[in-house]
Amino acid sequence: MPRRLRASAALLSPIVTALLLAPGTATADAPKVPSPATAKSGARAQNGCGNPPALRPYAFPSAPRVTNRFLPLKPGTRLVLKGDVAGEDHTVVTTVTDLTKVIDGVRTVVVFDQDLNGKKVQESELAFFAQDWRGAVWRLGEYPEIYENGKLTGAPDTWISGVQGAKAGIAMLARPRVGSPTYTEGLAPEIDFLDCATVFQTGQSVCVPVSCFDNVLVTDEFAPLDPEGGHQRKSYAPHVGNIKVVPVGEANPETLALTEFTRLSAKELAAVDKEVLKQDKRGYKISPDVYGTTPPAEPARVRAFVPAL
Repeated sequence: MPRRLRASAALLSPIVTALLLAPGTATADAPKVPSPATAKSGARAQNGCGNPPALRPYAFPSAPRVTNRFLPLKPGTRLVLKGDVAGEDHTVVTTVTDLTKVIDGVRTVVVFDQDLNGKKVQESELAFFAQDWRGAVWRLGEYPEIYENGKLTGAPDTWISGVQGAKAGIAMLARPRVGSPTYTEGLAPEIDFLDCATVFQTGQSVCVPVSCFDNVLVTDEFAPLDPEGGHQRKSYAPHVGNIKVVPVGEANPETLALTEFTRLSAKELAAVDKEVLKQDKRGYKISPDVYGTTPPAEPARVRAFVPAL
């Protein structure tokens, strides 16, 4: 959920600044963001992070498994990141379901994200990921429902690879290295969505409320179509995933840090799956021209069932 996790401003604490700029660490300069005039053109804006990668469905297994070291998506995993923005508590709850959905010819893992301000849901999103045979994790679409005062208002930021010119992007490189080319995380011209990222640091030590982690990867994420949006420095711990988000250059500072990392019980996961399937079904009414073009999400076990001849 790259754009909606985008932090809002650039006041790094002295400790974080020292960590990111400590001598002897592998570091890459943050990518330059195109001017607003350049960003008006989707094609030209791509110059900020290269062209979207070509999606080849045959490069993915028929049964999706996301085992990337820095972005493992094991069904039943739940990560809770907490922080604040403009003085209000902000929580992002990410749950990996055991549901799958075919997007642009690729069967994906369905990830359920909820953004909460205080205890109120601000956004409820279904995001779709798949790992290719080389180990790179792809993001193939997002269906984010927006809520105001507890009421669903729509899902205007929905994008699905292969629909209305949208293209899948890379959520995590197979082998992230400082100096690797900046990459596209997703492109959707109809909603002016373009997120890009580059490997900023590797081999870092980062502490969050849950624990301290070594060999952490830090990426720098930015949006060429939103040049005033600043950057996000996202920290990824091996075998865990995203543990920290630090803003660089935005008006409303927001940081997030991992406060919970749990494995759901079968009963708890079943309850999440049920909620996600309701949202998936709702998407056909709310976004018929985009989300409505996809086949329904289904439990992973459905794929394994082979009827007797």
